[in-house]
Amino acid sequence: MAEEEQHRHHLFHHKKEGEEENIVDEAAAHKYEKEEKHHKHLEKFGELGTAAAGAYALHEKHEAKKDPEHAHRHKVEEELGAAAAVGAGGFAFHERHEKKEAKEEEEKAEGKKKHHLF
Repeated sequence: MAEEEQHRHHLFHHKKEGEEENIVDEAAAHKYEKEEKHHKHLEKFGELGTAAAGAYALHEKHEAKKDPEHAHRHKVEEELGAAAAVGAGGFAFHERHEKKEAKEEEEKAEGKKKHHLF
């Protein structure tokens, strides 16, 4: 049995004889890529929410001019739509920041360190 070669199977990495061992942990790299992709999707949802809420606010502004009898109601709904657009924009900005952090963590895990002196 000592003469028999032991076969160790790993899902993502097959190592042949004589090859150096990969320093980067494949599972950790996959985790960072998945996290970056997750934040990218959430950023896109934030951008879509901003556009939708902004369009709703513009629609209510138009309705306030068109329907003077219920103008106050439409103005209130316009303000709510504008506030929702600002909130969704802030969420998209936050997710962009999180995506950049995930990318930096991935680069740090791979050994591509950025040395910022200033």
